[in-house]
Parts: sequence; C-alpha cells; structure tokens
Amino acid sequence: MIGGLRRLLALAAAFAATAAAAAPTLVTVDPAHPGPRIERDIFGQFAEHLGTGIYGGVWVGRDSPIPNVRGIRSDLVAALKAIRVPNVRWPGGCFADEYHWQSGVGPAAKRPVGVNSNWGGVVEPNAFGTDEYMDFLGQIGAEAYLSVNLGTGTPREAAEWFEYMTSPLATTLAKARAANGHAAPYAVKYIGLGNENWGCGGAMSPDHYVEQMKLYSRFTHNLNPAQAAGDKAMKRIAVGWDGQQSDYTEAVMKAWRDKTWSWDIERVSLHNYTVGGWPPRRLATGFDEGDYAGLLRETLGMEGLLARQSAIMDRYDPGKKLMIAVDEWGIWLAPTAGTNPGFLQQQNSMRDAILAALNLDVFMRHADRVRLANIAQMVNVLQAMILTDGPKMVLTPTYHVYRLYRPLQDATRLPVRFDPGTYRHGDVTLPRVDAVAARGTDGRLWLALVNLDPNQPAEVEPALAGAPLRSAVGEVLTAARIDSVNSFADPKAVAPQPIAAQASGGRLVLRLPPKSVAVVALER
Repeated sequence: MIGGLRRLLALAAAFAATAAAAAPTLVTVDPAHPGPRIERDIFGQFAEHLGTGIYGGVWVGRDSPIPNVRGIRSDLVAALKAIRVPNVRWPGGCFADEYHWQSGVGPAAKRPVGVNSNWGGVVEPNAFGTDEYMDFLGQIGAEAYLSVNLGTGTPREAAEWFEYMTSPLATTLAKARAANGHAAPYAVKYIGLGNENWGCGGAMSPDHYVEQMKLYSRFTHNLNPAQAAGDKAMKRIAVGWDGQQSDYTEAVMKAWRDKTWSWDIERVSLHNYTVGGWPPRRLATGFDEGDYAGLLRETLGMEGLLARQSAIMDRYDPGKKLMIAVDEWGIWLAPTAGTNPGFLQQQNSMRDAILAALNLDVFMRHADRVRLANIAQMVNVLQAMILTDGPKMVLTPTYHVYRLYRPLQDATRLPVRFDPGTYRHGDVTLPRVDAVAARGTDGRLWLALVNLDPNQPAEVEPALAGAPLRSAVGEVLTAARIDSVNSFADPKAVAPQPIAAQASGGRLVLRLPPKSVAVVALER
C-alpha cells in the first residue's frame, strides 16, 4: 500500500512537472507606463579597412563589371537600405589609429599606396576614402560615425580633416572638398576620440589617454552650421573599457566631472566580444550544443558589463548626461579555413543570429544609457550582415535579425513581465525565453521574442495589462540546426517565415520553434 502510494505520488509529481513545462510563458506588456526611447543608432554598423570588408565588400571600383554606383556595389546598398542602417562607424577599429585622411582624398591615381599593418599586412590602396565613405552613407541613408587617429595622428590633422568635411566657408580645405565633388559641407553625427587606446591604439595609460582626448575634443570642430547646437550637434565619444578593465571609464568620467569649459564629450564607449577564450578558436560551423550554450552564456554577460559601466558613470554623472556607445560587439570565431587569418572572415550561423538578438535585447533594456551600438562588422568580417565573393552576395542569419527588429528603431520601450524559464545543457543554465516590448513610431505594439532552447519549442502567451489581445502577426527566424548557415550554394537555408496567432477563449498563444527569434505586432 505504501509502495503504491509512493508510485502514485511520483506519477502525480511527474505529471505536474510535465504540465508546468508545457504551460505557456505568460508575457505581460504594460503600455500605460512607457519607458525610454530605443535609439535607432543601437542598430549601427561598423566598416573597417580589414580583409574584404571594404575592398570587395563595399567598394568594387567604378570600372568593375559588378553593378555599382560610383564604385560602391549596388546589391550591398539595396540590402543595407532594406534594414534601415542608421549609422556606419569608419575607418576603424585598430586601422583608425594609423589612418591619415589626406591619403584618401583627391584623384585616385595620385593617392599613395600603403600597407595595412594591422590586418594581414596587405596593400592599402586608399581608393576608398572620405568622399567615397560619405557617398556610401548617402546611398544607404545612414549617418556618419568617424573615428579620428589619436594614435599616430595629431590634433591638427584631426582638426583639418573636419574642416575639409564640414566647413561652409571658402577655406583652402573646403575648396579641396568642392574640387573633389562635394561643394556642400558634410554632416558628421559622431566622432570617436580614438579607438582602443588601451590596446592597439597605443597601449596608453588611462591618464595619458585622457590628456590626449582633451586635446582632440577641444580642437576638432564640426563647422557645419546645420550642426551648430542642440540635438543636431555632433556627439563626441571617449574610449571606455574593454569589458575587462574599467580603469579607462573611471579616468574619463572623473576628468569629465572636473572638466573646464574648453572641452566636452557626450558618449563613453564599451567594447566586448563573445569569444570563448582568447585567442579565438571556437568554430563557426560544426560545433555542438555545449559550444552553443557556453557562448550564449558568455554573451549574456553583456547585461552585467553594462550594469557595471552604468554604475561607474552614475557616480560621476547621476543626471545621465553622458551615454554609452557599445561601438564594437559581436561573436569572434576562428577564421574560415583557407582564408588569410588577418582578414577575420567567418561564417554566420543560427546560433549567431540568436546571439545578436540577445545583445540587442540587452541594449534595449539599458536604453536609458545605451544610445549607440555597432556590431562588428558589416561585410565579410566577424559577425557580418553580408558575405560577398566577387559578384555573389549572401545575407546572413544575423542580417535577418536586424531586418526583423526594424520596427523597434526609435520605438518607446514598454515594461514587460515574464518568467524566462530555464534551458540547461551540462553545467550551463540559461533563460529559456527572452522578451522585449515597445510601441513603434507607427503606433503599433511590438514584441520581440527569443527561444534559446535548441531542442524544444516554447509556447508564449502575450497579454496586455488591462486589455485583451486579438492577434499577433509577424515573422520568425529559425533553422534546421544550431549551426545552419546561408552559403552561396544555399543562400536561403536560414530565412524568416510568417508567424501568427489568433486569440481563442480570451487567450493568445504563440508557438516559437526551437532556437528561434520572432518579432510580432500585437493587435487589440
């Protein structure tokens, strides 16, 4: 009798556990208490002179048989316009602190040819320079984010670069710009005051960097009258930490708190990559679930990094006048076999798409401080949106996440409550579901959802605080395997599909496939 009772209790417990596991995750959105705006600039891109990111990726040359407009490949432009790229960081990266802008302007035949010592030791032809970059931005509808050379350059060189780009007056440099095809001054939304000067940018001590940064902040002027003041004024970005050491952020913030009138900044950067141990050896394809779970756990550490940087900034800036720019982030894997290892070329899988969505969700949750982010990088390098090979082009799974997330650009974040559940593999424990809600600029309610579990679907029940929902309609991205990729032979192996649900009995339930990212509009 006792044994039978134990068996009945065990069966009841198993049934309860199964029922609990099968119960939909209730995700409650509260439209009555809106939060901060999700700045569209967190969906920014990064294009460095690295590998085939520029040459072969963005630039093919005016005489190329590949369709182009003034040397910029047309298929790439169309793809980037489709995801509404808000800004592009250029020319680096480590390359920026050895880049001298004068080498990249004027007649192409007269530009000096140099060596890219940072990335592969290859020839740098300087065919793609300031005017080509600005032309590229105009074609895709993006804003400029320029990193100035604080490593091997001078404040005067940076000041003259910005005079060349932004002066409306008939100065010698402005006349040179007009002679090079652009009479009107350019607009520059962001300026990076150096790049990783704790590392490849000169291995400077925090205090030495701060003294250099003050000079560049003081003497690099945006002279475009349309950017004289207010929201249109150019934003200056100081180098912050690398995700490991916070001494740069401390030094920059202390200097800013005690600053004089003659210099200022508006952003502090944070760089962080998901690597799985340095140097990068993790595989882009052919990996197992252990690698999948471990790298997602590492990338979710972005939440803690932002909380720590925000806490440092809060001590010096409780009024939140300065914002965070996560202007390098992404997954850094072993390079594709047979490629130049200095080109940092890697494939891009369904895992990487989930990783991108999780990072973007974290940035949106920190929208009170995070106003700019740039994934590394846009084309052919690291976690790229797009891969090219001569005339061929393929959109990666990460690209599709950016396309799904378009309605969240400049949306207003809304509070969302849910139990994320648990996904476990070995000694790794992760949330099973992630969610972010927002009211779009179109007035609609949008919900972004991620199912991290690569094996089991997740049922999600969206709900509004105080009002019933009628339907949910959108798209979902998933794949056959965690390491599924889009290749030139099979460019649509990972592609978004429609997803929808209608309310029944007062409830609305969405079924998310395993390892998936979805964005849906909620209709009342």
